[in-house]
Amino acid sequence: MSRQELIQNIKDRASFLCVGLDTDLRRLPANLPRNAEGMLEFNRAIIEATSEYCVAYKPNTAFYEALGSEGWKVLEESIRLIPKDKLVIADAKRGDIGNTSGQYASAFFEHLQCDAITVAPYMGYDSISPFLDFPGKWTILLALTSNAGSRDFQFLECPEGKLYETLIRKARQWGGAEKLMFVVGATREEELSTVRSLAPRHFFLVPGIGAQGGKLQKVCELAMTDDIGLLVNASRSIIYASNGSDYAGAAGRAAKKLQEEMASILSKRGII
Repeated sequence: MSRQELIQNIKDRASFLCVGLDTDLRRLPANLPRNAEGMLEFNRAIIEATSEYCVAYKPNTAFYEALGSEGWKVLEESIRLIPKDKLVIADAKRGDIGNTSGQYASAFFEHLQCDAITVAPYMGYDSISPFLDFPGKWTILLALTSNAGSRDFQFLECPEGKLYETLIRKARQWGGAEKLMFVVGATREEELSTVRSLAPRHFFLVPGIGAQGGKLQKVCELAMTDDIGLLVNASRSIIYASNGSDYAGAAGRAAKKLQEEMASILSKRGII
């Protein structure tokens, strides 16, 4: 999916919502079996209930890999269930030496047919370039994350600023706004303006809205651009909106509430 197609999808849906499929067997509703079959049925219902309100889905591969080969099959089938007009982001956080990264890229872009993948950038350009070599695909670099431990390294002072700032400046030389995004946590309000100034045209994948306490209005105030420039991810607050048999309906209502808030923001900014 191209940048312009993504922007148009956002305008058409009046939404920049990404639904995270962080499907945990331990949190499946009681009416579903806690196995691979139940996991797939859960994803099917969540996708059907939320697809009207979002433009992207982000399966976190850890929850599938934990089930071994059965989990990988669930991941494959879940991706097939996602409507073709949605951006599919493999939240895999890969990154290794060049030939290994090439295999990761092939697995997610060619075999699974994902549109994007999250990548850890700290091994440098040769670990990133194999992902960028795939036309029409997105590489999403971890830049400034929401977790408490992010301060262990991401905020270290470097000659040209903090480490996360140095990373973004460097990465902009690797790929333009048509193929490279950055992960920027919603809880990093104090840094959002700085990150946007460093990457004025790149899309940000923003986790941390909802369960982690990030505020949608504030994120948009600090980081939205005329071309939107944001994919805001919500996972637990949507897919676990209810732990009862009404889980799909509750997920749909939670997604709709966020979408309506997004539509209001886009309208007030004259984007739609």
